[in-house]
Amino acid sequence: MVKGPDFFSSVRNNRIIRFSIKVAVDACLTLLACTMAIFCLNGRSWPDSHVFLRHWVLIALVVNLFFQLPRQHYRMFGRRDFLRLSIATGALIVCASGLPHPGALIGADNRLAIVLIAGLATGMFWLIFRLWVAEFHDRRGTLQQMASNRSPAQISQVIILGAGRAGLLVLNEVSRHPELGYRVVGFVDDAGDKRYIRIQGTPVLGTSRDLPRLLQKHHINLVILAIPSAPGPMIRQLSQTIIQAGAKVKTVPGIFTLLGTQAWAPKIQDVAIEDLLRREPVELDQTALKQVIEDSVVLITGGGGSIGSEIARQIAAFRPARIVLLGRGENSLWKTERQMRRLFPSQPLSLELCDIRDPQRLRQAFRQWKPELVFHAAAHKHVPFLEMHPSEGVLNNILGTQNVVREAQAIGAHTLVNISTDKAVNPTNVLGATKFLAECIVMDAAATAFSNQRFVSVRFGNVLGSRGSVIPIFRDQIKRGGPLTVTHPDMTRYFMTIPEASQLVLQAGVLGGNGKIFVLDMGDPVSISDLAKDMARLSGLTVGQDIDIQFTGIRPGEKLFEETFHEHEEMPSKVHPSVFEGNRLPPDSMALQEDIDALAAAVALPEGEQQREILRLLKRAVPTYHPSPTGLGRYEKDAEERRAAEVISRATSTLL
Repeated sequence: MVKGPDFFSSVRNNRIIRFSIKVAVDACLTLLACTMAIFCLNGRSWPDSHVFLRHWVLIALVVNLFFQLPRQHYRMFGRRDFLRLSIATGALIVCASGLPHPGALIGADNRLAIVLIAGLATGMFWLIFRLWVAEFHDRRGTLQQMASNRSPAQISQVIILGAGRAGLLVLNEVSRHPELGYRVVGFVDDAGDKRYIRIQGTPVLGTSRDLPRLLQKHHINLVILAIPSAPGPMIRQLSQTIIQAGAKVKTVPGIFTLLGTQAWAPKIQDVAIEDLLRREPVELDQTALKQVIEDSVVLITGGGGSIGSEIARQIAAFRPARIVLLGRGENSLWKTERQMRRLFPSQPLSLELCDIRDPQRLRQAFRQWKPELVFHAAAHKHVPFLEMHPSEGVLNNILGTQNVVREAQAIGAHTLVNISTDKAVNPTNVLGATKFLAECIVMDAAATAFSNQRFVSVRFGNVLGSRGSVIPIFRDQIKRGGPLTVTHPDMTRYFMTIPEASQLVLQAGVLGGNGKIFVLDMGDPVSISDLAKDMARLSGLTVGQDIDIQFTGIRPGEKLFEETFHEHEEMPSKVHPSVFEGNRLPPDSMALQEDIDALAAAVALPEGEQQREILRLLKRAVPTYHPSPTGLGRYEKDAEERRAAEVISRATSTLL
């Protein structure tokens, strides 16, 4: 005879036995409900009650099988299952009301009351049994997992901060995964109407002000922040309070991580620096974006980069006819392709291994796919590198942009969005100057565009987590034990998360007016020194004790702070509350082309002479460019010193 766990396993694995047991249990519950109804209303049995009971059970089983109630998965009983069971209960009452009169000892009115009560009791018993099975399996699995893997000291006492829908999803997620070793003690929520209530049996213990007391009282090891729309300052303050009380803190993904209409999921994760810099979620115009993007061919230059790949993921949610990822880094394209095919398996996707500096190869790609929307995210962006090699900035950021714009014009693309940077405002480095000219190229194309075409630029600051940004550098330094290197104590930068920047790029670029420069609202500038301290704290380290901050000096071409607008340029836009418009006059087309041609010719000059000529031409083409003396501007200093030496030499020879 099979006993113990083997018996349960055999039953669980045999579909026919499992189905038969479900039917038998439902039949017994039906019989019990009807018998109780008869005795409750009639006070005693009547002679023909056994006939009525047989008919009742027979009808109940027919209804039960017709609505396929035994096929429900009791351990995952949900709202749709409850709705089906409720309809089945109503059908049982209607069908049973036509049963023949059982005899003279019971009146017709009393019989109908028995039918009604018996039907409701049957439905209630069926429901209770299913809920009991679900609860039994949940508790049995939790106890087994905890007993086998963890001692009581290893179980984390958890508070969920946020008793809304996200908090409930987190509670369910923790309940389904006992292997996490979490025991939820309660919720904390600032909403007054939720205080001291219970949510699925879990109490709301108080508000965020009560956190220090609650953490100590309940010996809390972990707090999960279940507020996906919470702004960064709130997360920073709560994290500091929790860590100072000696508990760990985790969070759930922010709203910015969503792709188009994708549903939010309660993935529990460590608090990252991106969470501390969150702002209010962007409300995208989903309908308008879908009308423009759906069934269109979209080409993204720099498709393997941080911004380009994220734009591809955001766009895929709107079901374009095809996404073409164009770039020269084969490894980054390969990684993006793998991720896209995993996230969006039905999305048509093509790769073009292509350098935007090669006009002939670029022309082939554009003519093959004829994209209607072009997102130009390919660019060199490392400030010190371009100060050392300005010709690369000219070739990629200026001439490459011109190539992309010309091909978009040639095949009749209706939208081109150029990704620009806040460094284009009053630039002190080659990156900013070349991106300023890239904006001018796009504005010049907009001046000759057809009425149904749109050529725009979108300008934003540093992107958290992008390749080469400060965040990956700090993470790497923390892993090595420090020090954290910061260039200057007063250095500040504007930051955005990759999803946030990409969503606003879509909103501004796709829906904005032709020839505009849109600037994303990047909030307040962030101190790089404070950023380093926050990252150390989130890693469980204390600056000055566990890890040090080392100031290394401003790098060539860097500014202490960035600007988002030229003087008198800022004005609100109609695109989105978080998007502003740069009110700038279009460039003189002939003068712009002369500057570009001159810069292209300067690239061919010998080293040394090349840098000096590029410096001279950038200053002529970009009036607000003030080269950093530690960057390309050093050639300006060298020229002044040579001129001074020549003057002294001539004066000396005259005196002699």
